[in-house]
Amino acid sequence: MRFTDLEQIFGLLKKKGRQHLIVAWAVDAHTIKAAEKSVDMKLVDATLVGDEATILQVCKSNGIDAGKFSIVHQSTDTSAVEKAVDLINREKGNLLMKGNLSSDKYIRTILNKERGLTDPGTILSHVTVLKMATYHKPLIIGDVAIIPRPDLRQKIAIANYLINTAHILGTDLPKLSLLATTEQVLPGMQACTDAAIISKMADRNQIKGALVDGPLSLDLSINIDSVKIKGVKSEVAGDADCILFPNIETGNVFYKTVAQFGGGEQAAVLIGARVPAVLSSRGDNTQTKLYSVALAALLSQ
Repeated sequence: MRFTDLEQIFGLLKKKGRQHLIVAWAVDAHTIKAAEKSVDMKLVDATLVGDEATILQVCKSNGIDAGKFSIVHQSTDTSAVEKAVDLINREKGNLLMKGNLSSDKYIRTILNKERGLTDPGTILSHVTVLKMATYHKPLIIGDVAIIPRPDLRQKIAIANYLINTAHILGTDLPKLSLLATTEQVLPGMQACTDAAIISKMADRNQIKGALVDGPLSLDLSINIDSVKIKGVKSEVAGDADCILFPNIETGNVFYKTVAQFGGGEQAAVLIGARVPAVLSSRGDNTQTKLYSVALAALLSQ
């Protein structure tokens, strides 16, 4: 099946059993509505961790049946995320979701060496699936939220996360573009040299399961007319399924530009922890959070 739309994630999930979602500091309407829809669609069972009185009031105000969830009372956002991670570690759930708390607190708790969700040497990264009216297929991108300036080792990990996500979504041989400002291999630009190394690693079968090319500029990654005009020969250029960004500023601005101006649909998940962890913005709407829960459930092993 060719992956063309985020709605297809729900169909792919029919092949998996229902997951159990733990939501950290689930005290806002968007988060609880996304959890409710996920439960109603039989994607997950859900536990809401947060101030119980607030959760019940939000449910009442929005016509949500609080009986659809298990509720674990915690009076602060810090204690809520710590409790949510503890529940995951005690195998009371296999998906984690961020509610109305800051990304810093959420990520810091996941990365906690003693009580978190990562193993030594693990690289935590953020994978986003975007569907835009201006591009002919969904685009899988990273990292736009976690690693400020990934080094070569981290970029290799991100590349593999993007490729694996594309495989799970049904693209057997995804095309991965390694982004830079130019397609030329300029020794003075780290993005160019890292991209050239990773591209050659793929040629040598050290990175498997994808067509990989870089450095490529953004226009060469997604615009076939630019490819023709510039005369670039590439199996990836103009038709990328995945884009690996050289730094968080580039990726985050692209991601938020699509969200704010492009009207794109999105799903966003942290990968590299023991379980997939939904990391959508506190300002994201219910549908984005629902897509993100569905993607996390699909990526759950």
